[in-house]
Amino acid sequence: MERTLAIIKPDAVAAGYIGEIIRRIEEEGLRLVGMKLIHLQIREAEGFYYIHRDQPFFKELVDYMTSGPSVLIVLEGVDVINRWRKMIGPTDPQKAPRGTIRRDMGVSIGRNAVHGSDSAESASYEINYLFKGTDLLS
Repeated sequence: MERTLAIIKPDAVAAGYIGEIIRRIEEEGLRLVGMKLIHLQIREAEGFYYIHRDQPFFKELVDYMTSGPSVLIVLEGVDVINRWRKMIGPTDPQKAPRGTIRRDMGVSIGRNAVHGSDSAESASYEINYLFKGTDLLS
């Protein structure tokens, strides 16, 4: 069993996609072990995306992620990182396969509805950055 972080980003929250995304997660058989609705503050978003701090899109990414509430979810399951990434599709919704979350609900590369950790190391950092251990089911 492994864990990963999923984020329903501000554009998808504003569009009313929370329920549909959670339905797809549950339909896939992934277990939700932590979830919260928050409005990230600038410092939180900067810390979360620190790996991109030298990229030209960093400020735009932070501005976007702090533009409205997001739903933070910790998922658990066998091969959950790969399964969740397959469900969401590539970053660019236009290049994502039909039936993926980003294709169905994303607007653009910058407003692509959801986040998914890309590795076990990233998942560990991201989960620990946004959740306390007591926030998660065991």
